[in-house]
Amino acid sequence: MKNSMKSIKRLTIATAAIASFSASAQQQMQYFRPDNKDGLLMFETTKNDSNIFTKMHVHVGGNFEMDFQGLRDQNTATPVTQAPYVGNTTSLQPLNTGFDLPAANLNIDAQLADGIRMNLTVYLASRHHEDAWVKGGYIQFDKLLFLNSSLVNKIMQSVTIKVGQFDVDYGDQHYQRSDGGNTIYNPFMDNYIMDEFATEIGGELYYHTKCGLFVMGGITNGELDPTVLATTKIDSATGQPNLYDPAYHAKIGYDKQLTKDFRFRITGSGYIDQSANSNTLFGGDRTGSHYFDVMSNQAIANGSTLSDANDYNPFSGRYNPGFSEQVKAFMGNLLLKYCGLEFFGTYEIAQGRAITEKTDRQATQYTGDLIYRFPAHKENFWIGVRYNSVTALMLGAPSDITINRAAASVGWFVTKNIMMKAEYVDQQYVNYANTNILNGGRFDGYMVEASIGF
Repeated sequence: MKNSMKSIKRLTIATAAIASFSASAQQQMQYFRPDNKDGLLMFETTKNDSNIFTKMHVHVGGNFEMDFQGLRDQNTATPVTQAPYVGNTTSLQPLNTGFDLPAANLNIDAQLADGIRMNLTVYLASRHHEDAWVKGGYIQFDKLLFLNSSLVNKIMQSVTIKVGQFDVDYGDQHYQRSDGGNTIYNPFMDNYIMDEFATEIGGELYYHTKCGLFVMGGITNGELDPTVLATTKIDSATGQPNLYDPAYHAKIGYDKQLTKDFRFRITGSGYIDQSANSNTLFGGDRTGSHYFDVMSNQAIANGSTLSDANDYNPFSGRYNPGFSEQVKAFMGNLLLKYCGLEFFGTYEIAQGRAITEKTDRQATQYTGDLIYRFPAHKENFWIGVRYNSVTALMLGAPSDITINRAAASVGWFVTKNIMMKAEYVDQQYVNYANTNILNGGRFDGYMVEASIGF
């Protein structure tokens, strides 16, 4: 908490010092997603931008969120004693009602030239890392005027290039997820049970058409924490030294405001990494879950050595299939928005394995969000429901496990920069082994959150 308060203090001082400068600069940023209500339901930046470049300028913004949690959990697991821990490792820690650790982000965007923008995001404080961590940074080209080529200028009317370490554009859900202190795009408290999020080094190339169709192709290093050291690991499937192959991803979609009241968007995405040092497509979040300490054990917590993490189980409530060596994943997304009523659906299927496995395992996930925003033309309030389900084969398990989550939320944008929301959630764990802490597991209850983005 000490580091958290120091980070928040730094953010406050920096924001106050440049508030007037940032306010004017924000309106001039090109091909930019605002860090407030104006960024809702924005996905890839389009070529529809009327902001005129005058000179280089910088926009400094931030996000801050604070949660109040009233969750309770239970399970039916058989008591287990597991060295080197002292005590039962399948019992649940008692939960209390109270505030969670707040989180904060620092966002820096620089308009370097006409059609060239840079982004840098820093996690100032979060559940998983209480000290400051750089999320990543990238440069985005929507114009290449410095080449002085009329042909290139014409091509760039339909093309966007992104290069750096960035959030891989696999699926649409990552545009609406909570990301550390940035929770203002998410109408619910946490992300999907199987949370697809990875920042990797690479590049993406987008081609946009005027009719709403777009395609993207990308290549990355497939690693959150890259290394130049030679491998010392042997792949169990091949018997050969592990390779650090590039990862490839692609997306095709159609996004169109068909009438004044009706928007239709459909996309399909794929991601493949044949060999990796440690792929984190389903475990790249460095901030942690917003359901604090559910389904956690006191004996393991007491026996864990923590350095910069708030607790030993920072992703409680989520499921990571553990495809660290090889992963092949596909996601389909559908967005339907008619006036204030919106539906966002996701279907995902992923296969992969760890380096100690010889064959692939599979995980599937589907989610449906139904949101109603009101009043008309302002949409400052909302009510919503979500159903999220994951079925997967765990390492060493004889059959699939299932995790189901139902959630209902209400929310209010006090201003476009200030949001309040409340949620009731019920999550259940099915078909876990008797000796697994999640056997017969369930947590439910309410949460309240205040969020700021600017």
